[in-house]
Amino acid sequence: MSFARALATLLLAAATPALAQDFRQRLPEDETIYFVLPDRFENGDPANDRGGLSGGPLETGFDPTHKGFFHGGDLKGLTDRLDYIQGLGATAIWLGPIFKNKPVQGGPGQESAGYHGYWITDFTTVDPHFGTEAEFRALVDAAHARGMKVYMDIITNHTADVIQYGDDCGYQSCPYRGRAAYPYSRRGGLNGPTINPGFLGDQIRTRANFDKLTDPRWAYTPIVPPAERGVKVPAWLNDPIHYHNRGNTTFTGESSTMGDFVGLDDLMTESPRVIEGMIEIYGAWIDKYGVDGFRVDTARHVNPEFWQVFVPAMIERAKARGIPNFHIFGEVARGGVEAGPFAVHTRVDGFPAVLDFAFRNAVNQVAGGPDGPDVLEHMFLGDALYEGGAKAARQLPTFISNHDAGRFAHYARKALPQASDDEILRRTELAHAMMLLLRGVPTIYSGDEQGFAGDGGDQDAREDMFESEVALYNDNRLLGTTRTTADANFDRDHPLYRAIAKLAKLRADHGALRRGRQLIRTYAEEPGIFAVSRIEDAGGEVLIVFNTAGTPFAGPVEIDPAARRLATLHGACPAAPAAPGSAVFEISAFGYAVCEVRK
Repeated sequence: MSFARALATLLLAAATPALAQDFRQRLPEDETIYFVLPDRFENGDPANDRGGLSGGPLETGFDPTHKGFFHGGDLKGLTDRLDYIQGLGATAIWLGPIFKNKPVQGGPGQESAGYHGYWITDFTTVDPHFGTEAEFRALVDAAHARGMKVYMDIITNHTADVIQYGDDCGYQSCPYRGRAAYPYSRRGGLNGPTINPGFLGDQIRTRANFDKLTDPRWAYTPIVPPAERGVKVPAWLNDPIHYHNRGNTTFTGESSTMGDFVGLDDLMTESPRVIEGMIEIYGAWIDKYGVDGFRVDTARHVNPEFWQVFVPAMIERAKARGIPNFHIFGEVARGGVEAGPFAVHTRVDGFPAVLDFAFRNAVNQVAGGPDGPDVLEHMFLGDALYEGGAKAARQLPTFISNHDAGRFAHYARKALPQASDDEILRRTELAHAMMLLLRGVPTIYSGDEQGFAGDGGDQDAREDMFESEVALYNDNRLLGTTRTTADANFDRDHPLYRAIAKLAKLRADHGALRRGRQLIRTYAEEPGIFAVSRIEDAGGEVLIVFNTAGTPFAGPVEIDPAARRLATLHGACPAAPAAPGSAVFEISAFGYAVCEVRK
């Protein structure tokens, strides 16, 4: 038995009762999440590779040599690999969208496929490229049998691009037309004929008011191609009146919530009919499958009033299904480390949590770049801004890589072009240690544990875990292995897999690392020491000391003056303080120590 397989067995056998039993009672902050795009993980059934469609790639969406098309991964493959995921220490799986998608869209020469799941046509069923509803149920049941949760990735902002505009603007290039110049009361602009008499504007969000909105030609003339007039499910989604029809968003101002997302049909989420419809759609997935949470795509591109109704409706629906700790978090994709632009979506929109881009941005600067740990200290100061304060911030899913932003190792190489692969590997482990030991819910992006680095964001960071046929992926230099993505990459002896598994076990074994409040003890303004304590309400404390510098650290670190002994959980901890309130550490370059504080 390999070391990693033995470690996985020990992980399952030695898991704490809180994590191994009655998984429904675990709080969101108890989880370690593994995020996976089903198409890029494992091909369990080649018979569904073309989704039951005939023809070539432009008809079926299947082309395993093209980074923007389906490659064959599916739900059966994911179910077959649950042991691998659990061996890593993951307790929850965040599954990229599995709903039926438009197979291919894009203008001539710009086509790509809906392998990622974000171009939905049928919100009520599984895309045949991924398998069947029975196979999704089998996945959820198999995960639950292991005590693992399943989170679905959902979309309410838009559907696939079906609606076209008959106004002489090309595919995905119609500029945004705002409400002032193109009001709902005029067809095609201020000088156009009157339409929608009696409509009082989209701020009056009553069913009676929106029933008066009957003509969707206020900004553009929406046209649904004859072949696609009934393609969307439920049927109400086929009516253009339920969409903004104002052209492409510029991602700023009014257009951020009302414009088409790169041509995708933008739903009029101000409308009570759309709110009711989305509650019906996603409530049914909770009812039918008992899923444990939702990651909500493009959350900041939907008006807050929608979330103020939708989020509590989903939480109540889950409670009625016997799911008391449903984890729902919004994607708020932004740069920067300031908490305010992220926290506002918990205070105004009503999200219990948002995906923690601020954490990702800070760790990339500190562990994957030249900045000092004071960036982390500054970022964590913003925890008080989230609704519920620093305690609520423990529910924020933290990450260092994902399918949109790209992989940590890529940006570390870019920021530090002179760094060796060994240094990038050590920095990548350090970044994972920060994610797994600091406050928040660590979210591992599939492939990071196998040293994937990618070439950038989006499609360039969506490599296959099974044998890839994409040349752009297969020429990548992976970390910690001689393999390439042309090989299957499920190696439990990979140094990053082993390191993450150890860190996840530490987190599972010590409640302070999951639920403990975070107290910053020491931080450097240049690359160097960042030390924090994680403290449980009952008094248990774990001290973590990171060294972000390329040289060893030797020196004092502030600790609790009441501490009498330090027990090493990882790295090297001094057995006792040097003086009340101070302990002397020796930590290697890009190393870290984890110590249980005993008083």
